[in-house]
Amino acid sequence: MRLSRSLCAVVGDVLSTTGSHAMLDVLFQGAGAPGDPPDLSHGSKWKEWLFRTGVDPNVDSLSVLGSVLEEFMDLSPKEDGQELNEWRENRARVEAALEENGLRYFRFGRILPEGQQPEQCEPQGRSQKFPHPMKPDSVQDLLMVLLRGLRRAMHPLTHRRKGAQPLSFSSEYDVQDLLHCMLRPWISDIRPEEFTPSYAGSSTRMDFLLPAHSLVIELKFVRDRAHGKRIGDELIVDIEHYRRHPACNSLWCVVYDPESLLTNAEGLRTDLEGIRRTKDGELMVKVLVM
Repeated sequence: MRLSRSLCAVVGDVLSTTGSHAMLDVLFQGAGAPGDPPDLSHGSKWKEWLFRTGVDPNVDSLSVLGSVLEEFMDLSPKEDGQELNEWRENRARVEAALEENGLRYFRFGRILPEGQQPEQCEPQGRSQKFPHPMKPDSVQDLLMVLLRGLRRAMHPLTHRRKGAQPLSFSSEYDVQDLLHCMLRPWISDIRPEEFTPSYAGSSTRMDFLLPAHSLVIELKFVRDRAHGKRIGDELIVDIEHYRRHPACNSLWCVVYDPESLLTNAEGLRTDLEGIRRTKDGELMVKVLVM
């Protein structure tokens, strides 16, 4: 379904206030937005990417639109005040734009034509037109799918139904445990918290070692703005440790920044990502900020 320019403009403008370039890149890619992120300013990028989604015949545009809006629409600020008022105003803007285009938002990222209810959808017909993705061909493809979907995986656990106790992802260990659960059906040998060889007189614990793939995942949780300023330095030290581990050829640095506290996420990625070579060894570093 084609998404109108006016609808894309409203949704793009609202989403631009919710996170950084890097965080929204992950959100859009995890939702299935086609192609690479448009090389545009923060104010124009998201509406253009949505419009491209709506004109791509191979993409379920309403599914993508619902996915990128889900967290914003379903999760209000915790405290009363200006932030809550702004959220209500922006949410009303999105609902009005959807209504003008004959659409309606339902919880958990469902956008349907006016008059249609979620229970009236026909999954069989949708699955024939928009088939489920095949199993990833490589561990790298698998990690991109799982990591980009990390925030969406949290959503039904933090918004549980029928009075069930919601889960919280307020610490590094919370997010690591969720990622561990997501990895286990796909990868049989996952070794959490294995020690690295010593560097500068100290060693460190790996978050996850996947020995069959010579790959390590290191997950950082940005606790506050001061910690965000130290993330790059922490990862530089981690890289030196991991380069000395005989079972690690690739390091995936995952920075979870729920409050968008990093001031230059793209700079962090550019500075650290790539092949790192010294006399001690070679390591391929991948950086994801979400």
